[in-house]
Amino acid sequence: MQIFKTMFIAAAGMKAQSNRMRVAAENMANANSTANAPGQDPYRRMIPTFENHLNREMGVNLVRMKDTVGDKAPFGMRYDPNHPAADEDGYIQLPNVNSLVEMVDMRDAQRTFEANLRVVDASRSMLMRTIDLLRS
Repeated sequence: MQIFKTMFIAAAGMKAQSNRMRVAAENMANANSTANAPGQDPYRRMIPTFENHLNREMGVNLVRMKDTVGDKAPFGMRYDPNHPAADEDGYIQLPNVNSLVEMVDMRDAQRTFEANLRVVDASRSMLMRTIDLLRS
């Protein structure tokens, strides 16, 4: 039945967006995670990647999170000669995480999750109406 396929597709979208939110939350949580020693890199922002996946059993294309990759953007620098990870000039590397970008990404993931949730609700409502029609 097509309604079940629709719900399955939307559920896959909700799972993908949940993973996207998790990655954004990890990035925000580590926005101030510097290295412990000179020469080490601080936390590197992670970017989720998604892929299209054919579910042969259901005959539908689904989205899923494929992997996370490190953002190649350069690290920030801050002068703090007393920090254990300071180089010989007194600078430490800061994570390449921009909290504003992460908040925008989380908001977009939330809206996409909610859109998929509305698809599930609409499909469920249609299914319930069909059942009610069949009973009468």
